[in-house]
Amino acid sequence: MALEIATIFDNPNDLTPKAKERIVTDIKEAVRDRDRLNVYIDRKFFCSLALSQVVDLKLKIGKQLNDEDLKSLRRASEFGKLYQRALEYALLRPHSQKEMRDYLKKKTLNKAVRVKNQKTGEYQTKQKEGFDASLVEPVLARLVERGYVDDERFAKLWIENRSTRKGISQKKLRLELQSKGISQDIIDTCLSEGARDERKELKKVIAKKAKKYPDEQKLIQYLLRQGFNYSDVLEALSTVSSSE
Repeated sequence: MALEIATIFDNPNDLTPKAKERIVTDIKEAVRDRDRLNVYIDRKFFCSLALSQVVDLKLKIGKQLNDEDLKSLRRASEFGKLYQRALEYALLRPHSQKEMRDYLKKKTLNKAVRVKNQKTGEYQTKQKEGFDASLVEPVLARLVERGYVDDERFAKLWIENRSTRKGISQKKLRLELQSKGISQDIIDTCLSEGARDERKELKKVIAKKAKKYPDEQKLIQYLLRQGFNYSDVLEALSTVSSSE
């Protein structure tokens, strides 16, 4: 798909930069990623940007850029690439802010990659530089702003999914959500709004684990380790025994 880019020159070949300034000489669709555009400065490839970034930055053929502009352009390119990877990760399943932050931090680490030498055909191991660590929080903030990462929604889904089949204590749910970086206020709100019943959850676990723990004392110890209240455990077990 051809993309028309405005130019400020009557003659597109007349691209003579001023002293200490560079000129955008071309902007065209990237071959490998059709969602990005390659930007050429002084007829040399400089970076790639998302179409929305090109529009936001008001880039066009013939625009003159100084050193600070070029630094901003490079940073915008890196931001766009990291944001796109984070967005793909966010769309796989809901993630908490902590999970997303941990993911982004991993992307800032250098890693060894195997690269094929086009001349010799042999593979060589090279260090691929990670993203700038200062981009982590801005990318996360954009994801939160646009609703792709939402701790409250994540907590509600986590509680719903963890309570459906296997059964789980409220105490263990709290610990799990805390490990995901969810704030205490959100945890309290989501648990109070949920329709889960601690005794019903307990019965689910007993039904599943009774055969594995035929010794009642061992079953009691297991249930206590799962975060259930001692008196609730005794009551639930007595109910099960009386119904047999």
